[in-house]
Amino acid sequence: MKLATWNVNSLNVRLGHVLDWLAANPVDVLCLQELKLPDERFPEEALRAAGYHACWAGQKTYNGVAILSRSPLIDVQRNIPGYDDPQQRIIAATLPEVGDQPLRVISAYCPNGQAVGSDKYAYKLAWYDTLRDWLADELQRHPELAILGDYNVAPTDADVHDPEAWEGNILVSEPEREAFGKLIDLGLADTFRLFDQPPGSFSWWDYRQGGFRRNHGVRIDHVLANPQLAQQCTACDIDKAPRGWPKPSDHAPVIATFSR
Repeated sequence: MKLATWNVNSLNVRLGHVLDWLAANPVDVLCLQELKLPDERFPEEALRAAGYHACWAGQKTYNGVAILSRSPLIDVQRNIPGYDDPQQRIIAATLPEVGDQPLRVISAYCPNGQAVGSDKYAYKLAWYDTLRDWLADELQRHPELAILGDYNVAPTDADVHDPEAWEGNILVSEPEREAFGKLIDLGLADTFRLFDQPPGSFSWWDYRQGGFRRNHGVRIDHVLANPQLAQQCTACDIDKAPRGWPKPSDHAPVIATFSR
């Protein structure tokens, strides 16, 4: 079983990329972030024709998340229950037909935070606290769970092309890393770090200044799995190829493979 995540930075612009990638990489689940389109413009028919069920939470111009699955999706949850936030950042669903027991999958687009000390930075940290509290409950309810997405946090200096240049900046500040660490403390595993990985493995590169060509990137897209699922993980990889396509997203897909 393969679970993948990809911040597509506008599904309207990059639907062709998604369809081409799925044709070459028929993963069981693909979580998308930054749809940047309203619900009514979600390309459900095109994705169904490609063999995928879908659930989504769209938003015009900004944000938006989706789960694409070869199996039917049930028990769909849009946004964090009880959290009053107009930004569409969470979609969760259960896959009842992918093994001995149902699998809970969450697609998350965590706030960027803009700049350390800004109002958006405070929102990011508060949002992370709310996410952690909700995940603690989800982990109690679901024996197998994965939360995939763009976390907008590079967990360690190994996830940054130039730690000294990035020190104290957004995506790598200590409070952000602590917020991400609190998710790990729930018992979640960063599946990418379960395996030896090449140095300079990143999932996001700035469009400017030849960021991708020079591999000046950061690893901010993650597949986290609860203990029962993590012990079945056999690989986790970043597919850099789509980042080199014409008019690409600034993110690359991350794929985790499970023996489940």
